[in-house]
Amino acid sequence: MGSTGLAYGGLAAQAELVAAGEVSAKELVEESLRRVAELDGRVGAFRVVRAERAREEAAEADRRRAAGERLPLLGVPVAIKDDTDIEGETTPFAIRADHRPATRDAEQVRRLRAAGAVIIGKTRTCEVGLWPFSESPGYGAARNPWKLGYTPGGSSGGSSAAVAAGMVAAAVGSDGAGSIRIPAAWTNLVGIKPQRGRVSGFPHTDPFYGLTVWGPLARTVEDAALLLDVLTGSHPNDAYQLDPPRTPFADAARRAPERLRIAVSFKTAWGVPGGIDPEIRASIERLARVLTDLGHKVFPYDPDYGPVALGLVPRGTAGAADWLDSMTDPKPEARTETEARIGRLVGRRLLPLARRLDPYLRHRVGRIFAAADLVLTPTTAQLPSRVGAFDGAGYQRTQSGVAALCPLAWPWNVLGWPAISVPAGFSSAGLPIGAQFLAHDSDERTLITLAAQLQAAENWHHHTPAL
Repeated sequence: MGSTGLAYGGLAAQAELVAAGEVSAKELVEESLRRVAELDGRVGAFRVVRAERAREEAAEADRRRAAGERLPLLGVPVAIKDDTDIEGETTPFAIRADHRPATRDAEQVRRLRAAGAVIIGKTRTCEVGLWPFSESPGYGAARNPWKLGYTPGGSSGGSSAAVAAGMVAAAVGSDGAGSIRIPAAWTNLVGIKPQRGRVSGFPHTDPFYGLTVWGPLARTVEDAALLLDVLTGSHPNDAYQLDPPRTPFADAARRAPERLRIAVSFKTAWGVPGGIDPEIRASIERLARVLTDLGHKVFPYDPDYGPVALGLVPRGTAGAADWLDSMTDPKPEARTETEARIGRLVGRRLLPLARRLDPYLRHRVGRIFAAADLVLTPTTAQLPSRVGAFDGAGYQRTQSGVAALCPLAWPWNVLGWPAISVPAGFSSAGLPIGAQFLAHDSDERTLITLAAQLQAAENWHHHTPAL
C-alpha cells in the first residue's frame, strides 16, 4: 500500500494491517508525522504534535504485538482535541493563561491508550469551544483541507482537518452545540455525537452541565463506530451513567437497517437569519430521494422544539464561566469574557430551571418518534465561513453570525440524545455539505446502521481533498 493509500486507508484497515504484521506501528506513526510535517503548515490542524512521544509509543506497540498482544487500535495513530487532558501536556482550550501540564490523562485518553492507540497530538479549537470555527488569537487557526481559505468548522475543527487531510485516520472531538457534527459536515466526514453519558468526560464530571459529549470524527461509518466503541464507558464520578451497549457499535456498521420511517425537517428551534442555503437544501432533498430508493419511508415532518433554548443558554454560559474560572490569569477575547460574564450573572442562577425543563422538552420534542424512527435535517444552514470572518467581532455580531450558520445541531445537546452527521455532497464551489440524522434516547445503533447503508450508496469516503 502506497503512502497515500496508507494515510487514507482508514482506522479499521490500519489496525488490521498492524495486527497482521503487514505494517508496523512505527511505519504508521512515521507516515502520520510525515504528513503532519508536509501539510500542517498550511492546514493548522494541530496545536501541539507529540512526535518523540508518539515514536516511543509506536515502538512499545510493536513490542507488544511481537509478544502476541492484540488490541483494537494497537499502534494506530489518532488525534485528540485540545480540550482534553494528556499527561505532561497543557490543556489551554485556546485561552491564553498560565497553563500547567496535566498530571494525568483524561478518561478518553486512558481508553485510547488501553486500546493501544498512539496519540499524535492535540488539535486546534476556538476559545472554550464556543464557535463554529477553530481560530483564536493565542493559538492560531485551523483551515479546511478542501479549501484552505475556509474554516473546517468548530469547535472540533482541528480534529476534522487532521482527518480530512489524512494526517490521522480518525480523531476525537467534543460536541456541546454541534461541535463534532459541524466540522464533519464542512470537511466531508462522519461525526457522531453520542448519547449523553455514553463517553466519559472525566475529569469533567458534568461538562457544560450536560451539553458536551465526546465522540469520533472519521472518514467512514465503520471507523467512527470502531472509535466510539473504544471511547464508550462511564467513570464512577460521572454525573450521567449508562449501561454498556449489548453489542459493539462496529457491528451495527456491518448490518443492513430495517425499513425506517425518516422525517425530513428544515425547521429550526428559532428563526434563522438568512434561511437555509439553497445548495444545502437541494443536497438534503437529493439525499431524501436516495433514502426512498433504498426502501425507507421518507416524509416531511418537523419536531416541536418548544422553548428548548431555555435549556441551552444557562448551560452554555455557565459552562464557559466554569472554564475561565478554572484557569490562572486567563486572557480571553472580549466576546468569550462576555459569554462567561453572562454565565456568572445569569446562567448559573437559571441552571435549576433548565434542569427542571428537561423532562418536558424531551416529551415535547420526542413526540416526533411516534411517527418517525429518525429525523433528517441539514447539519448546518450555511456553507463554511472564511477563515478570519469573525476576527475582531464583538459578542453580538459573533452570536448572530453563528446563529445564521449553525442553528440546527444544538437542540439535541439540550435533549442529550444521539446524532450523526454524514457527507451529503459538495457545493458548486467545492465546499462539503453535511446531512444530520437525529435519533431518540440511546439509539446510536439505528444512526450507525442507516449511515453505513447510505455510505455504501454514496461512496463519500472515496473523495479526498487535493492537498
